[in-house]
Amino acid sequence: MTSFSLLPDIESPPRLVGIARIAAEGESLREGHNVEYFTLGTRSLLSRVVSGRNLPFTWAINPYRGCEFACKYCYARYTHEFMELRDGVDFERKIFVKQQAAELLRSELKKVKRGEEIAIGTATDPYQPAERRFEVTRAILEELAQHSGLAIGIVTKSNMVTRDAEILRRVGERNRIFVNVTVTTVDVELARKLEPRVPRPDLRLEAVRQLNLTGVDAGVICAPVLPEITDRPRDLEALVRAASEAGAKYIFANPLFLKPCSAAVFLPFLEENFPKLVELYRTRYADRAFLPKGYGQRLSQLMAVLRRKYGIGEEHAHSTRKARIEVEQMELF
Repeated sequence: MTSFSLLPDIESPPRLVGIARIAAEGESLREGHNVEYFTLGTRSLLSRVVSGRNLPFTWAINPYRGCEFACKYCYARYTHEFMELRDGVDFERKIFVKQQAAELLRSELKKVKRGEEIAIGTATDPYQPAERRFEVTRAILEELAQHSGLAIGIVTKSNMVTRDAEILRRVGERNRIFVNVTVTTVDVELARKLEPRVPRPDLRLEAVRQLNLTGVDAGVICAPVLPEITDRPRDLEALVRAASEAGAKYIFANPLFLKPCSAAVFLPFLEENFPKLVELYRTRYADRAFLPKGYGQRLSQLMAVLRRKYGIGEEHAHSTRKARIEVEQMELF
């Protein structure tokens, strides 16, 4: 094993502290596909969520730091900056594997009060390729299966989650658990551009089907919705229809959240693949990370109509003809 150093080759390097120092001391585990893996010692696995965005969960667990799925729009790239890794692509090429995760979680769960939700995978995908080898997520789930009365949500873009279907079912016997599988589009070629190393959309939707058949509640998150790329009503309808056919228990959508660290990767991607949209995005996200509220409201209204049309989350679908007319009349811009 070799040591990974973040220190620049100068006479008086800056003194690293906190997570930056811990990351710099990590040991290299292996390399592959332009990705490096490193150990990451940590004193805590369970993080209290502090946000002004009114998020539905109180606690977060991220088994890894960094995510090799390389989604062009990823909002979480900023988390590598805490480790003084400021090149946006470092987030997808330098993956840190948290050590003794299950043991840490065992001692920390006493902090969770009844009714407080734990979200797994808020900043990195818990089922990214690293999980095949290191199995940190599986160890966490095995620990959770020993507890009761918890509310747990998992967010992933990988069909690898079905590997743990039996463990998830056991967790669900004594806790409330649901799996959110992210699908931004059913267009395979578009998905490959936006999410280069993510399993195909159809594989993710099949994972939703398999989980529900196993008795694990699973639904679809369509996030982020990208203006003028994935937000046309006909494209969102195709996704909702596919989610319904896969037996999704729910589906909801959120617009693109574009922080400066994400824009540094996303805007060059637009210039190469969607050059006509560059100015639109520069204007709309010039001084903000979020789109105006009106966009999100129209998106929510459209998704509500589509859910009714395809009977997702409803005992009985509303009139197909009425819903079809509503969809045809709605535009997000």
